[in-house]
Amino acid sequence: MLPMKSNIVCAQDARSSLEPLKREVALAWYFAWSDTHARYKRSILGPFWLVLSTIIGVGGLGLVWSELLHVDRATFLPMLTIGLVVWQLISGCITAAANVFHAKASIIKNIRTPALRISLQLLFSQVVNFLHNLVIILLVLVLFPAHLSITCLLSVIGLVLVLANLLWVIQVIGFLGARYRDFDPLIGSVMPLLFFLSPVLFRSRDLGSMSFLMAFNPIAYWIEIVRDPLLGGVPSMWHYAVTIGMALFGWAFALTLTKAKAHRLPFWV
Repeated sequence: MLPMKSNIVCAQDARSSLEPLKREVALAWYFAWSDTHARYKRSILGPFWLVLSTIIGVGGLGLVWSELLHVDRATFLPMLTIGLVVWQLISGCITAAANVFHAKASIIKNIRTPALRISLQLLFSQVVNFLHNLVIILLVLVLFPAHLSITCLLSVIGLVLVLANLLWVIQVIGFLGARYRDFDPLIGSVMPLLFFLSPVLFRSRDLGSMSFLMAFNPIAYWIEIVRDPLLGGVPSMWHYAVTIGMALFGWAFALTLTKAKAHRLPFWV
C-alpha cells in the first residue's frame, strides 16, 4: 500500500504546485479582459472598432498592392489578411512591452505583484484583440475557400508557439524598458521599418534569391508558421525548429533576468 500512498501524495503535491500558476493566469486574463472592456465602455461598436480598422487596412492595401505587384486578388487578399492580423498581434505586444511595467508603476510600488503576471496581462490583451480580428480571417477564408484543408489545424500549433515567444519577449523588453527609458521610442521607431522587412505583404519565397534575408528575421518565422497552413501549405520543420529554439533560449534568458532583477523593478519604475 505504501507505493500507492506515495503516488497519491505526489499527485497532490503536483496539483498544489500548479495552483499558484493557475491563479496568476486567471488574474492576468481577468485584468486583460477588464482593461479591454473599460477602454470601450461607452462605445457602440466597442472592440469591433479594431475589426473595422483592420478591414479598412486590408481593403486599402489589398486593392493597391495587388495592382502594384500584379497578383491575383484571390491569392493576395487571404495572404495579406492573415499576415496583417498576425503582425498586429506581434507588433502590439512588442510596441507596448517597453512601457508595460511603467504603466503599472503604482501597482508594482504598492502591491507585491509578479512581473510575469503583468507581462501575461499585456499578452492576453493583445490576444483579445487578435480574437476580434480573427473574424476577418474567417470571412476572407469563406470568400476565398480554395486554400482550406486539414493543414489549417497546424495554425493552432503555430499560434501557440508564437504566443510562447511573445511572452518572453515582453518580459525581456519590459525589464529593459523599465531600466532604460530610451527603449520605448527606439522600438516605436524600429517597428514601422520591420513591417516592410517582414513577410506581411509578401511571402519569403516570393523574394527569390533574396529570400535568405528572412532567415535573420524572427518575425518572419512567426508569421509564416501561422499563415502558411491557412493558405494550404505546410511550414518546414526548420521553421518549427527555429521557433522552438527561440522559445527555449528566450525563456532561459527571461527567467534568469527576472530572477536577478525583479527586486529592482519598483525602483526603476
